[in-house]
Amino acid sequence: MPHTLLLAEPRGFCAGVVRAIDVLDELLDTEELPIYAFHEIVHNRHVVESFRERGAIFVNDIKEVPFGSRIVFSAHGVSPLVVEEATKRNLRVIDATCPLVTKVHLESRKAAKDGFDILLVGHEGHDEVVGTKGEAPDRTTVVDTPKDVFDLETTTKKKFVVTQTTLSVDDTASTIDAIIERFPDAEIRNDICYATTNRQAAVRAIAERAGLVIVVGSANSSNSVRLQEVAASTGTVSYRVDGLSDIDPNWYKNVDIVGLSAGASVPDSLLDPIIKDLRMRGVTKVEPVIVAEETIEFRPPDNS
Repeated sequence: MPHTLLLAEPRGFCAGVVRAIDVLDELLDTEELPIYAFHEIVHNRHVVESFRERGAIFVNDIKEVPFGSRIVFSAHGVSPLVVEEATKRNLRVIDATCPLVTKVHLESRKAAKDGFDILLVGHEGHDEVVGTKGEAPDRTTVVDTPKDVFDLETTTKKKFVVTQTTLSVDDTASTIDAIIERFPDAEIRNDICYATTNRQAAVRAIAERAGLVIVVGSANSSNSVRLQEVAASTGTVSYRVDGLSDIDPNWYKNVDIVGLSAGASVPDSLLDPIIKDLRMRGVTKVEPVIVAEETIEFRPPDNS
């Protein structure tokens, strides 16, 4: 059974997630219910359920929200059409979009005005991608893999490239390389956020030493899924779980060192029971593996 636990640092909440969660938390404490949120405030099942239990109502269609209600836009951002519909319904909006996602929106909006066709590297259907694509839907094409790039029609229109912020650094690199090969004059922005990059570097560092890596995060959390993929890419057995109850103790057989990390929308409270359980199973050494120290904080959004 394991004797050592490697804790990836950084792991868990990033600045954008903290900002969004703090917004909804304060509203639930200070304003009358109901409080609405457009899409899940962050992609973590436990966080969303805890807010739902306190009275938050999560919707996927802005038309579900009664006129004049208070609503929070999630950390993943929304399209201009959603903003327009919220205005028509006289909704009292607080926009908790991560500022790094807002940056990608602004880049896309300007590129469209400047006459570019936009290639958005990301996963079709992800909340963030839907919002970014909405800035210029007629000029934006989502590409996920190098194959997607090579399947594009050849045109003479100039290309502008933006990325979903939560992608795998390695996978994105191969897609960007394909874009450069096909469109050498493309203007490229690397929008993968600092938190994603740091967490992937940290999980790789622990995976290179561990016999097993566990990543805590929900299935719809892109960055959590990518963390598990990065760990697996080193050849180390790795699993993504929502919490302790998803862990099969048989995973620990013949494993001396376990690595533990968490996606950017995961609170430490979900890791604590796993750490406690490992100590009960014989782990005597808990070692932080630090690849970066994060000091970034985002100002709260303005109320309206």
